[in-house]
Amino acid sequence: MRRVLVVRDELLPLSETFVRQQALHLRDWRATLVGQRLCLDGLSLDGLDHQLLDLAPADLADRTIWSLYRRLGWPLPRVLRTLMAPNADGVRPSLVHVHFATDAVHAWPWLKGLGLPTVVTLHGYDIHTRPDWWTSGQGGDYMRDYPRRLRGMAADPRVSFIAVSEAVRAQAINAYGIHPDKLHTLFIGVDTRSFAPTGVPAGEREPHILFVGRLVEKKGLEFLIRAMALVKRRFPQARVKVVGDGPLRERMEALTAELQAPVDFLGAQPSERVRALLGTARIFCLPSIVSQSGDAEGLPISILEAQACGVPVVTSAMGGRDEGIDPERSGLAFPEGDHEALAAQIERLLADAGLCSAMGRAARELATHKFDIQICQRALEAFYTAKAGGVR
Repeated sequence: MRRVLVVRDELLPLSETFVRQQALHLRDWRATLVGQRLCLDGLSLDGLDHQLLDLAPADLADRTIWSLYRRLGWPLPRVLRTLMAPNADGVRPSLVHVHFATDAVHAWPWLKGLGLPTVVTLHGYDIHTRPDWWTSGQGGDYMRDYPRRLRGMAADPRVSFIAVSEAVRAQAINAYGIHPDKLHTLFIGVDTRSFAPTGVPAGEREPHILFVGRLVEKKGLEFLIRAMALVKRRFPQARVKVVGDGPLRERMEALTAELQAPVDFLGAQPSERVRALLGTARIFCLPSIVSQSGDAEGLPISILEAQACGVPVVTSAMGGRDEGIDPERSGLAFPEGDHEALAAQIERLLADAGLCSAMGRAARELATHKFDIQICQRALEAFYTAKAGGVR
């Protein structure tokens, strides 16, 4: 059994079930989650080995040493030595896996001191956001040099990247200049035993549409609200249930009231509640767009979970519409930002129960054959082993 240090700045936001699931479903490796702080009201870490790092200098002398270390890349500070210590079975870490390049860049000054091969998963905003947006300071002054630091880290022979979709891989090459040989596309799987069809087939359900995601620009909820103002004319019983919270919630609620759209806001919900809602949804919709900063979806886990539950997907999400669904078989795609086209696709599935149920069955088949977590984990562990090489 080999060990991997799975690094995330915060352990673990509710939206990051994929980090937890990857760690729990390892077979030949064992994960130790490493972070700087626990997320308030975040995911349970039960069953997971985890460690919090206090990287804050304790006194003036410590601050001086830490400052020099960061600048010169000195050997490992004492606070980090515990990371390389053997566990109860006498096994030391062989590899580091960081989720999100933004976290990797911030952690690189101390990560490189571990001397371990490092894998970074690129998920979406960390690579789709344009370099000029970062350098202009719109992401904060402390992130102005993010593109430069990412390229510098990528040049290190110990560093490799996982792209969650081909769209993400292409962006890393074209926008950030990361060498293609450094990039490997590996899908993040879903547990198709936990996310499985329940109740009656999708076409026989009430005309309810489910949206799951943070209420931010790239999720495109505005276009679903506008679409539902059209859909209700033909299907007055149709409703959208919105799971998620975020900075745009107040604005989205105001738009809903203005258009008198049939949309209910449920706030952030745990995974168990999402599964229950998928068990009653007729359609899952993710109307994502490319935001003004260039931020876009990688491959949304939500559409994979929906399909695993036998729910057809309607989406414009980059990566999702091209790689996450089988268009016209497990789901329907539409041009991003086109709420009229979205309304037409929703109406197709509401009007044709047979089509809706058939797509639900195809969605389940796609999920189990392409995105099942066991399949994806085997590929991930093979990648770990190849990158760790002889390091023990």
